[in-house]
Formats: sequence, structure tokens, C-alpha cells
Amino acid sequence: MRATEHPTFESEASKRIYEYVERHGTAKRNVLLDIAPVSSDEFGAELDRLKTRGYLEEDGGTLQLALDVGAIEEHQTDVGVVTIRPGRQQDFEGLIDAIRDVTSEKTYVIAEGIAEQLLYEEAVTRHNRVASRVFFVATVDGEVVGWTHLDLPHVEKVRETAQQTVGVKEDFRGSGIGSLLLQRGLDWAEANGFRKVYNSIPMTNDRAMEFLGDHGWDTEAIRREHYTIDDEFVDEVMMAYRF
Repeated sequence: MRATEHPTFESEASKRIYEYVERHGTAKRNVLLDIAPVSSDEFGAELDRLKTRGYLEEDGGTLQLALDVGAIEEHQTDVGVVTIRPGRQQDFEGLIDAIRDVTSEKTYVIAEGIAEQLLYEEAVTRHNRVASRVFFVATVDGEVVGWTHLDLPHVEKVRETAQQTVGVKEDFRGSGIGSLLLQRGLDWAEANGFRKVYNSIPMTNDRAMEFLGDHGWDTEAIRREHYTIDDEFVDEVMMAYRF
């Protein structure tokens, strides 16, 4: 299933199974059997239908969303081979660690909010009738060292505009990983019909503004004294990339 596709269901049981997995990130088969309002035979048929339609995938009795967001890529960099791939529920702890590493500098407020949302929902990927959330991660020797995230609203009037964040752990910066992640997110957004992605950062984050500007992003607006950082009012810079 594509992240831009609205999930639809042929029965109440399918809807309940999918929504439980979507809310929890993963779910054991036996737990879903308990919450589905059908017999065990009917449950098997409903689950098979969801898997056949590409809504869910199963690994050893554990179900998770089966969003089609692209393939695995490998790139040779100064820090070795970097793998760029879609984020999975198994990346939860690594993602939190990477985001915390970046936001410890207190110059990426939006990313701080993403971390809190992840911790609250305990789910990496979300996909429902209101919005979707997808991550691509960069890994080195299996460690998540960076991410790019796209927040995708399904509200008709803004469904062609997505919010993108990107960040790389301090020890892995300067090796091109941020550029690889940013471009992976942009390529995905363009291929899926988005006309614009945007990002909002404090005026004090000179490195992020320079990075985005170097990659073709433009400043669209400035919100005066939008943040309070270290007891000081800081402007917010709203930047965007148009396809």
C-alpha cells in the first residue's frame, strides 16, 4: 500500500485489525485474534485479505504496516558503507537516539516534537484516514545514524504539501549522509505527487539554513519571536522546496 493511499476496508473486522496494528506499530497475531469480532477461521481470512491487499505484513506471528515507500540503497562514504532504507518499527529506539542527539543542541524544535510524538505513540510509521508518517533511516554497521521524516496530511486542501525533517548524529556529519537522506525524502515526495515540502527552524540554526539553502530550498516566511530558547525569543524561519 502506498502512503498516499487512503486505507479502505471490506468489513468491520478488517478495519479493527488494521487500526490496532496502525496505532501500536506492531501486534502479535494472538492479540489481534482477541480483539477481532469474528471466529478464528474468519480471522484468518480477514488477515489474509489485509496482507494480500498490501496493508499488513507478517513476520513470525508479528504484524506491522506494509507501506511501499521504496527500496534499500547503499552508498560509499567517508565513514564507510551507509545504508539508506525505509524506517521500520524495529528502528524505534535507534530513531529516538538519533533525534535526541541532534536536538540536544536546542536548535531543531520541530524534530524535538517528532521525538515526543514517537514516544507518545510508540509507532514509527503511521497511516490512517487523517495523516501518514514515513521515515527513511541511514545506518552504519546496523546503527541508525540519521533520519529523514515526512509528515503527510490527507486533508484535501493541503495533501500535496508535506513537512520534512532531516538530521544526522554529530559523529557522522560532514560525510554526505544528510544530503543523501534529504534527497531520498525529496525523491519520494516528488514521485508521489507532492508539489512542495517545508521545514521550520529557529533563526539561530545557521547550519540548517545553509544546508537547506545549498540544496535549493528557499525561505518563504519568518515568524517573529516564535520560539523561546534559553529564555530568549527566537524567530522561526519557514523554508520550502518546490518541485
